[in-house]
Amino acid sequence: MQQARNLTMDLRDRIGTLRLIIHDRDPLFTAAFAEVFRAEGMRIIRTMPRTPRMNAVCERVIETLRRELLDRILILGERHLTRVLREYLIHYNGHRPHQARQQRPPDTEAQHTQDPAELTDLRSIQREAVVTGMISEYRHAA
Repeated sequence: MQQARNLTMDLRDRIGTLRLIIHDRDPLFTAAFAEVFRAEGMRIIRTMPRTPRMNAVCERVIETLRRELLDRILILGERHLTRVLREYLIHYNGHRPHQARQQRPPDTEAQHTQDPAELTDLRSIQREAVVTGMISEYRHAA
């Protein structure tokens, strides 16, 4: 409970912008711990019981963010971090290939399909720098 109080004091004015606390079902997270955050107007969400993969998925996303983005760029402040993460999210969902989806991005509706005959002309490929120039996306020119 004391750690929860310390966290709310450290966050000061920013605590009002937070809406949720998500944590697992560890007995360390007592009702008194949750009450500290509820008093600040936050909603407590506990992860599903017996879902050990949930933490693995979250850790995988964090690892991807660190490896592909945050280890390669100097973040200058909260506003800069928000902008960079927003741009990366667009790249991640709209262009980046995912193995679990047969190398397709999650937002396949946004992708336009091309005739396979058009794909053989490599001169039609255009490069676009995204995420403040850290990542390059390649597309076939129309």
